[in-house]
Amino acid sequence: MTDFLLVAWVSALIELRRFGWMLGLGKPWTPGEKLKLLFAGYNGTRNTGSDVRVQEMLRQVRHVLGADNVDFSVMTQDFGRTKGYFEGTRQVHLPDVYPPFLFREVRRNHGVIACEGSMFKSKFANALTTMMIGSLGLASAENKLSVGYGGEAGHMDRLLESMCGRYVKDSQVITRNVESQQLLSALGIPTELGTDTAWTFEPHPPEYARKVLRKAGWDEKSPVLVLCPIHPYVWPVKASIAKYIARATTGAFKDSQYRTVYFFQSGAEVDRKYEQYISAFSRATQAFLQRSRVFPILVAMERLDADACRKIAQQIPTTPVFTSDDYDMFQLVSLLRACSYMVSSRYHGIVASMPSLVASAGVTMDERIRNLMRERGHQHLLLSVDDPELESKLLQTMEKLVKEAEDVREGIGQTVVRNLKVMARMGTFLEDAVHRRYPEFPIRSGVLSWEDYLPPLSENLFQLMKRYDSSSAAMAATH
Repeated sequence: MTDFLLVAWVSALIELRRFGWMLGLGKPWTPGEKLKLLFAGYNGTRNTGSDVRVQEMLRQVRHVLGADNVDFSVMTQDFGRTKGYFEGTRQVHLPDVYPPFLFREVRRNHGVIACEGSMFKSKFANALTTMMIGSLGLASAENKLSVGYGGEAGHMDRLLESMCGRYVKDSQVITRNVESQQLLSALGIPTELGTDTAWTFEPHPPEYARKVLRKAGWDEKSPVLVLCPIHPYVWPVKASIAKYIARATTGAFKDSQYRTVYFFQSGAEVDRKYEQYISAFSRATQAFLQRSRVFPILVAMERLDADACRKIAQQIPTTPVFTSDDYDMFQLVSLLRACSYMVSSRYHGIVASMPSLVASAGVTMDERIRNLMRERGHQHLLLSVDDPELESKLLQTMEKLVKEAEDVREGIGQTVVRNLKVMARMGTFLEDAVHRRYPEFPIRSGVLSWEDYLPPLSENLFQLMKRYDSSSAAMAATH
């Protein structure tokens, strides 16, 4: 019922904005004015993947459109947790009850770029997808730029699917995989095929990670194995006014409250499945450590992952835990890239480590890691969180990582370079979308290489391109 009220509220605001635009209300972009763009996403919770995505999105879009021509704003749920992030960008506070905020903030800008990775799906929170749809719908209602950038689509509840088809059909969505493109195209939504935007992220240099790892007990010789576990069974988060009232009046639902009116899934069955997952991770790692000389670490890519990391660390004494609450995205990704092997239930744990050719396997709860492993050709390194034989299969997978490390790294290097090119193509899609919506906006002219559509790259990425780019000529775009 609460999801219905939220969808109805946001839908009504979109219709109201569209009616106002038809009556001549609202102010369009005018030539000579900086193009104001609002980046709508899930930031300010120390979700490292979400923060890295948006960091690189801002860098790429600013580079493609010209820093002197644009003025960016990005949403955050907590200014303290995004301090030092998103250089040159104004941060605006996203409240838990967000429809009035969207209604005001989208009006202040000339366009919206939706930047949440899990953009259109019910797996995590219908409220989040409603916000993505609302942001895009409010922009297109006033004939503004409305772009979903590097997003993913999965199963949506019927109510959300209907809302998405109605209010995103006038936007352009650049998906990060073919599966998402096919799903959205079936709803009549214009799409282009893109990728994730985290590929170009550059963390602190390797010296930083080595120093932190030495302090944590690393001998500087043993290969580092990083585990990135999650709690797979608390999703989706749902808004519940009834639970909120019960929480406020009786103290019930304390352990399952995410924030204000939003609550995780909870109960005996959730606890039982979670314990099985933690046990499988712990026991498989213990057995692997008896057979292989590695230095294990645990990394919580999001604050919510800290509980899983600490539960596993209790079973494997002396294993250090690094959480996104204590380490920012530049620090945490530096640690990931110092590792030799990875087992992760976090999609961006894998993506963020790949530019350093960390041999990685996935234990997935949804289609994101599955799609990535298919693209890499590493389906044999993919497991499911609810596999009844997870413990034994995970141990076998860890052993495969060691045995097949060089072949795995070759596939990873090729995938990184391929996705850099796709990300560059996303820049051309965005440039075209801006030109169609605002023909007088100044865009670059002449012959440009595909690298010109990426933000400034690190030396490491240049070396990867030199090694794995088999094309004989650079991709060019003429305008």
